[in-house]
Amino acid sequence: MSGRVHDVNDDNFETTVLCADRPVLVDFWAEWCGPCRALAPALAAVAESCGERVRVVKLDVDANPAITERYGVRAIPTLILLRDGAERERLLGAVTQTEIARKLERHVGNERDREESHGS
Repeated sequence: MSGRVHDVNDDNFETTVLCADRPVLVDFWAEWCGPCRALAPALAAVAESCGERVRVVKLDVDANPAITERYGVRAIPTLILLRDGAERERLLGAVTQTEIARKLERHVGNERDREESHGS
């Protein structure tokens, strides 16, 4: 993965996010949302720094109402970390890169520890 943030939609959400082989951070956003646009550089930086350990994706809430409703997203931006098909963390509003990284580390650190123990 190049570290970029990828788009997902109602049609590919299950295969791209729920069946992923690593944690996935989903950004629920909309084009008209100023705080969502302000969050984009932090998400890109997180995607770059996490490399292969976490996939970062964006879901446009206006174009994808089924997934938006399924996760009860009522305000944007909302970030949801899913792992093994289950929600693990939720962040609301325009959070900082540091806040995102801190929440991810709990789950990404565990993934790294698991990989290292299997390699021993």
